[in-house]
Amino acid sequence: MSPLLIPIFAMLIPITAILSKLVFRPWIDLKHRQLEQSAGMAAEKAAQYAAQTERLEARVRVLEKIVTDRGQDLADEIERLRDEPARLERPLN
Repeated sequence: MSPLLIPIFAMLIPITAILSKLVFRPWIDLKHRQLEQSAGMAAEKAAQYAAQTERLEARVRVLEKIVTDRGQDLADEIERLRDEPARLERPLN
């Protein structure tokens, strides 16, 4: 091995360190900002989905109330129709 290579390698180590800091640090900062932005957007979407889910749950509660409140009326109407099968089987002349 040439004695001239030792000082060259010795100089390459700090040069490589300096260049890597100049090149990789901005790239790492960029990726950090991108992650923060995507996290903010994900949180906003999660809030929108939560609000939409809450609205849908409220609508389902209203529909359940309508169905259960009319349940007895519907049962009475079905029984009334069962009592009148002859009327439904009569010809339409």
